[in-house]
Amino acid sequence: MAILNSVVAKVTRRVVERSAATRSPYLEGIAAAAAQGPLRGALSCTNLAHGFAASPGDDKAALKALRWPNIGMVSAYNDMLSAHQPLGNYPEIIRQAAREVGATAQFAGGVPAMCDGVTQGQPGMQLSLFSRDVIAMATAVALSHNMFDAALCLGVCDKIVPGLLMGALSFGHLPVIFVPAGPMPSGLPNQEKARIRQLFAQGKVSRDELLEAESRSYHSPGTCTFYGTANSNQLVLECMGLHLPGTAFVNPDTSLRYALTAESARRVVGLTALAGDYTPIGRIVDEKAVINGIVGLLASGGSTNHTMHLVAVARAAGIHVNWDDFDDLSRAVPLLSRVYPNGKADVNHFHAAGGVGFLIRELLDAGLMHEDVQTVVGPGLRHYTREPVQQAGELVWREAPIQSGDVDVLRTAADPFDGQSGLRLLTGNLGRAVIKTSAVAAEHRVVEAPARVFQSQEAMIDAFQAGELVGDMVAVLPFQGPRACGMPELHKLTPILGVLQDQGHRVALVTDGRMSGASGKVPAAIHVTPEALSGGALARVRTGDLIRVDSLEGNLQALVDDTEWQARDITSPSLAAQHVGMGRELFDNFRAVTSGAEQGAMSVLLDGALRAVAEPAVPGEHD
Repeated sequence: MAILNSVVAKVTRRVVERSAATRSPYLEGIAAAAAQGPLRGALSCTNLAHGFAASPGDDKAALKALRWPNIGMVSAYNDMLSAHQPLGNYPEIIRQAAREVGATAQFAGGVPAMCDGVTQGQPGMQLSLFSRDVIAMATAVALSHNMFDAALCLGVCDKIVPGLLMGALSFGHLPVIFVPAGPMPSGLPNQEKARIRQLFAQGKVSRDELLEAESRSYHSPGTCTFYGTANSNQLVLECMGLHLPGTAFVNPDTSLRYALTAESARRVVGLTALAGDYTPIGRIVDEKAVINGIVGLLASGGSTNHTMHLVAVARAAGIHVNWDDFDDLSRAVPLLSRVYPNGKADVNHFHAAGGVGFLIRELLDAGLMHEDVQTVVGPGLRHYTREPVQQAGELVWREAPIQSGDVDVLRTAADPFDGQSGLRLLTGNLGRAVIKTSAVAAEHRVVEAPARVFQSQEAMIDAFQAGELVGDMVAVLPFQGPRACGMPELHKLTPILGVLQDQGHRVALVTDGRMSGASGKVPAAIHVTPEALSGGALARVRTGDLIRVDSLEGNLQALVDDTEWQARDITSPSLAAQHVGMGRELFDNFRAVTSGAEQGAMSVLLDGALRAVAEPAVPGEHD
């Protein structure tokens, strides 16, 4: 076992100390629930009869006897979204596999699964972030019948996996394994897709040509192939020991994918108290596992959305992390992969080059991950340096490749793309923000330019189309945060900002909204906290103010005389029109009680139990 990197050790100690007051009660709750034994044994006869009334005869007999483990399935299946369509036939595969090892499996419930790719730039996008907490609650409802000895969570995309995980952690006494669907095969290269989007933004290609390019990129069942939030989810879950090893990036509708799904069912049966190797999820997801997830995210150049999602997931397990932890780890962790938008390759190329197993082995051998953790396949993260294959029809694991299959996609810790990973914390008189720099060229990592303030991305797009955006510029979009309008991604700005940068202008974006898991070549200071609607300084910016976005020194500053700066009013525009229609009026309570981005942008309805035990971590605290 390699000697643990001193920064990783320091941040882990800090998180353990910060979390002591909330982690201990969480673990006590797990122990109390586990002490009750198989939970359906505590149900009354009427309760239990309702629970198995629709089951086949053999399953009904097993459920009556309380001798077989019963597995609950919680799924994000729907047949509109390519990433989740393959999950439709998983329940029968799981039921059959469970029976083979003396268990039953029931479909416990479904959770909503919306796609940011469909809702980008549309009113529905304002429900996207809130859907994570809805999914967490729906997961809890699905498991609330006390019929289950373990659970399988079936999901893939952006808010869905974090929501499933938060919900599962509220049943932390249950063993849980996550079961993905895998990415679609490679289609139109992502770089070519981005080029055509920029041409469309300039009016140089037609809508039909744009749609054809998008259709060739998103073309079959499976997850989108770029390395956004969905695929970051899958890599992070493996780094936390919550998948079977090597499960993340196996394509849908293949024999290997079906074999992994069946084996996930068999394995979770073995983790139940009735099977003798009791391993609850609440003990797997500890401080070391959370740090491993962050390190894997950073080393792979993953999605900025996880600066919120991993915070929220950790809090669901009684653990407090903040952006200082991300920033300190980012300076110690090298960038080992380049996958679009951080390079030309997609996740299928990453998987072929050595994939998650190669990445984790490199990080373990460099002392950048905790090896001494519990996982769903047993003690030790070294299990995850292997990859699954089929030999003579049997599922087996072998060591991941020793050498990268493509050094333009995946590298060793001794020869990284960059000695530091591409995520930074920015601080200054505008607040605290995160910026992803792994795809930003060195000459664009510091931008100092006049502000252009826009109240919406549509207003900025209109200005671009009118030819008004000339010269160097920092686009400032306040009132895009969780409490203002649900923190929609501002992904429609990516093509026009890219065009302006390609024309030789120095440009950057500053917003309390999100840019997306596909943050790319234009520097974007996002998730600014406090958000403008909560009194954040972003509301003080006026068009013409000189703004400095410095990802090298970690500075986010309005270069305005301090007396004038403090004297400016913080006036909120009317947001009423953004709170009605497309279901948005149903989320008034969420907007009113959502925490800041650094606190996970989560509803205090979910976070209330932790808040009752201890105050949340103070942003900016250090040893």
